[in-house]
Amino acid sequence: MKKLIAVVVFGIAILGLTNSAFSQNKIGYISTEELIGAMPEAETATNQLRDYQSALQQQGAEMQAELQEKDSAFQKDSIKMTQSTKDLKRADLMALYQKLTGWSNVMQQKMQEKQQELLIPIRSKAVENIKAVAKENGYSYILDQNSVIAGPPGDDVLALVKKKLNIKEAPAKTPAAKTPAATKPK
Repeated sequence: MKKLIAVVVFGIAILGLTNSAFSQNKIGYISTEELIGAMPEAETATNQLRDYQSALQQQGAEMQAELQEKDSAFQKDSIKMTQSTKDLKRADLMALYQKLTGWSNVMQQKMQEKQQELLIPIRSKAVENIKAVAKENGYSYILDQNSVIAGPPGDDVLALVKKKLNIKEAPAKTPAAKTPAATKPK
């Protein structure tokens, strides 16, 4: 009987220690998308991506103009051409047409690759700073708000990470108050 009591007391003590150890875990939440959007590097990356997209669209427009020019020249000069020359010119036009029709997919793929190239270092910097804030402030877990549907209560650490990155908070816009001079007399 004494052994049973000792085992029960020991079990309760272990459960008590386990619960107190788990209750000391500090949990924080952050929106990494919002953090990355606030980083100055994100604006630079967005501008670079916009410029890259413009260059790709320009290249597509040049291919379209080249196709139209070659097609017009073919229509005009095809009367003077031999059948074998016509076949070669048609094949060139078809190849250019196929390249142009596939350009949309190529452009989309190139945009995704460029976006990843620009985003990886920014995301890495954000994650490194989130980890540093977690360590400095004693957080056991920091979860991304966009990934968690339900979870235990925790702190929003976005402001702490922004402070670590020296990102200034944008002032909230307040509606302009009417001044007496701005109101019309009745």
